[in-house]
Amino acid sequence: MELRQLRERSGLSREEISEATGVNRTTLYRIEMAQAKPQLRTLRVLLDIYSVPESRQHELITMLRLAKEETWLEVASEDLPPQYATYIGLEHGAKAILNYETLFVPGLLQTEAYARTAIPGGLTDLHPEEVEKRVKARLARQARVPALPIYAIIDEAVLRRSIGGPAVMREQLQRLIDESKQPHVTLQVIPFTAGIHPGMYGSFVILQFPQDVRDVVYIETRTADLFLDGENSLQEYNVVFERLREIAASPAETRDTMAHMLADIK
Repeated sequence: MELRQLRERSGLSREEISEATGVNRTTLYRIEMAQAKPQLRTLRVLLDIYSVPESRQHELITMLRLAKEETWLEVASEDLPPQYATYIGLEHGAKAILNYETLFVPGLLQTEAYARTAIPGGLTDLHPEEVEKRVKARLARQARVPALPIYAIIDEAVLRRSIGGPAVMREQLQRLIDESKQPHVTLQVIPFTAGIHPGMYGSFVILQFPQDVRDVVYIETRTADLFLDGENSLQEYNVVFERLREIAASPAETRDTMAHMLADIK
């Protein structure tokens, strides 16, 4: 992400960088989207063309060397789809997460049983081993971000739809109630009575990063995942999220709603 921002500040396109350095344009894209690590030689060339001060060059080179060590991310995402692995990496570096969901409980708040049912999404062709890999990756994500600020807004449909049966939903609702009491978790539900709202176009996640690193909007689809970091996209989705916050029930009201629903599950 740092390399992407350095290139953008230089006013150069990937094509221009490729012509000037000989680094393949596809390789540049993969590096900037956290899908591949740059070789040390490549990193030095890029830092030179971006006129990065020597002290900062040293910091980034040190970062690359540390990144070569095997981490939980590489272990968890070894056999996962590349775009999902990219998202996990971005999530690991985020300072806060703004998550709006229309149909599923946010991944970081799911129970293991709920995740095991939700991940296949009703499809029967997803091999059980693949499901287990993704469940383990989801649990690893939860373990790695225990105090990450999470602002989650969910549609009431998320709570009403039975995923895995009554026992699974009882456990999941109790987990949401417990999580919502944590100081780093803000959970709100948009009731059906709110009528039409801007979140009805679909779920999305806004990954917020430390100062000087641009935020990213993540949108998951059936066939491809989208990573948006353009200023217009960021502004649009932040406006939508703020609007959803306004029309959603308060965290306290949301807890009361979930408690009543939990009591009603037979």
